Amino acid sequence: MAKAEQTARLVLETFLPYRLSVMTNRISGALSRHYAERFGIGIPEWRVIANLGRQPEMSANEVVERSAMDKVTVSRAVAALEQKGLLLRSRDSGDKRKSQLRLSPRGEAVYAEIVPLALGFERDLLAQLTPEERAVLERVIDKLTGAA
Repeated sequence: MAKAEQTARLVLETFLPYRLSVMTNRISGALSRHYAERFGIGIPEWRVIANLGRQPEMSANEVVERSAMDKVTVSRAVAALEQKGLLLRSRDSGDKRKSQLRLSPRGEAVYAEIVPLALGFERDLLAQLTPEERAVLERVIDKLTGAA
């Protein structure tokens, strides 16, 4: 091992993956406070609801793929939402081992109430940036996501 590699230190405050994680945790946490008290759901549950609100019927594996959450987190969120009456689960007609998930009428109502809150939160957050900065941010996010 080279001398420089032996003495290199990881400075978390300037390490991009760490900074992005801290930023997303803070943003998600701030947004989740808007709906946690009102609807009794956390970030993973909201992400499941958001995915099912966009595509009305999905398997848990499809939610995992689209949300980048792990299977255990999605499974727990699905169980919690089902218990709260916000999600309905039915066996897949083509594959009895799979379940299809969809929002219940109550889940659809929660989705319809949270979406304007989420979009307003995003609008307020992005208002901190100029239009040019927003365009650059979009390009940077796309580039880094593609590289990851």
